[in-house]
Amino acid sequence: MDAFIFICLILLAIVLVMTKEYVDSRRFMERKLQQIYAGYGMPPGRSYGAEELSHIRMYYEKHRTADQIDDITWNDLYMDAVYQRMNTCLSAAGDEYLYYRLRTPAADADELEKMERRIALFMEREEERHRLQRIFFMLGRTGRHSIYEYLDHLDLLGERKSDKYFFWDILILLSIGGMFVSLSVGLVCLFGVLCHNLIDYFKEYRQIEPYITSFAYVRRLLKGGEELGKAEISGIEEELAAVREACKSLRGFMKSSYLVSGAKQGSGNPLEVLFDYLRMLFYMDLIRFNRAFHNLQKHMGEVDRLITVTGELECAVAAGSFRKSLEQGFCVPALYEEAGKGISLRARGLYHPLLREAVPNDLEVKRGVLLTGSNASGKSTFLRAVAVNALLAQTVHTCAAASFEAPFYRIYSSMSLRDDLAGGDSYYMVEIKSIKRILDQVEQAEGRPVLCFVDEVLRGTNTVERIAASTQIMKKLAAGHALCFAATHDVELTKLLEREYDNYHFEERIEENDIYFPYRLMDGPASTRNAIALLRMLKYDEHITTAAEAMAERFLREGNWR
Repeated sequence: MDAFIFICLILLAIVLVMTKEYVDSRRFMERKLQQIYAGYGMPPGRSYGAEELSHIRMYYEKHRTADQIDDITWNDLYMDAVYQRMNTCLSAAGDEYLYYRLRTPAADADELEKMERRIALFMEREEERHRLQRIFFMLGRTGRHSIYEYLDHLDLLGERKSDKYFFWDILILLSIGGMFVSLSVGLVCLFGVLCHNLIDYFKEYRQIEPYITSFAYVRRLLKGGEELGKAEISGIEEELAAVREACKSLRGFMKSSYLVSGAKQGSGNPLEVLFDYLRMLFYMDLIRFNRAFHNLQKHMGEVDRLITVTGELECAVAAGSFRKSLEQGFCVPALYEEAGKGISLRARGLYHPLLREAVPNDLEVKRGVLLTGSNASGKSTFLRAVAVNALLAQTVHTCAAASFEAPFYRIYSSMSLRDDLAGGDSYYMVEIKSIKRILDQVEQAEGRPVLCFVDEVLRGTNTVERIAASTQIMKKLAAGHALCFAATHDVELTKLLEREYDNYHFEERIEENDIYFPYRLMDGPASTRNAIALLRMLKYDEHITTAAEAMAERFLREGNWR
């Protein structure tokens, strides 16, 4: 009796511990979800490594199109940082789709209107947003690799057939049947077949073991999709119907992959141990793996569709959170097709979304902009502010501005270039190749106009040739199907290009031996300089600064150096 009571107490303790772990797990999950709900409209605090960013871009790599933002422009605009500032997604599908979205300007106004409906829905309806956030949180991420890397891994496996497994299963049954004819012969045959099957099973299982991770995440994706499909949310009926349809097509995979991805190890239960041996001897999970593998191969399109729709919905949630997190406000851009309205750009209260307490600026242009100003006055930041907002307008239908109006553009830049040591190109070669790609796009008569940004045209060569070549390049851009924003220190260009470009500038103020930048966009070319003044402020030798100032003044008066 004492032993029975002791065993009962042990079992009760086990049940209590398991119950406590379950309750603690649920409480932790609920606390985490409450933090997620409260974090809506707040800048994300997540940090990223270079390896993680390389995995996040895999959906984009699998869905490349000709009109996407190229690597030069993406890097020039620090779009990895913009992505990180915006990304509040909770699942791998959301992470990867948001990256793709930011690199893929919308094809037309209808696409943006559909996105706007989703964004507005989740901004306004908290209960539905929370329901989806819970599903995205449960779906989670894939770990160190992209879901597409896992799916690519499956392609390496090649064709798999179960014929030989069925053949050896039949031999087991024949051996058992043979025991009724001759016990000794039947036993020998059965022992031989079982030994073969056991050895062969472990050999085969080692080949498929790396692929089981792929199955496990696809199953998680489908479970998340099933939960998503159960949601009844007005306004996204089309998306939820697509999720349900994809999950329906993949039911065969869910059934056939259960034992494969849910194999039990070391439980100690005698019945489960017996079942494990039966699985191995009859190749049961290998047969089911092949069946699930073939099911998945036939329905890769549905898996991709499920990732896409899940990503679209979570991207809308993230975009709404990004809007609310912009302390200086946001606007929904007014975009139109260029035909009939011409090339232009109009913005009020425009600022860079990565800057805290940014100085907003107004802008209205119908031809190219030539931007001059002193060092650190804000020229490059302003170019990036215009470019980033133009891109956000066409990708997530959101601008860091009071208003933004423009046609649909193809966006290119040539700003933050460097030597290509691996390719053997100097800075100048990298620069002229970068600008040439923009010229090639502008020369295309068909398609949308180009919106391009160039910082310090041809800075990698001598002054005489730089000014001559820059003038002709800028004139070519102005004459083409493009709106060009360019920043330069070459004041000569403001005169040479005044017929093709509007001149704007940023200025500085030197007060009490200190320099102050108001970061306000001003009409006309720059009339002040600060390079030598900065030398003086940093206590350079007085002879250097005085002589340099005299040389500069003489050049401005006479037009030559001496």
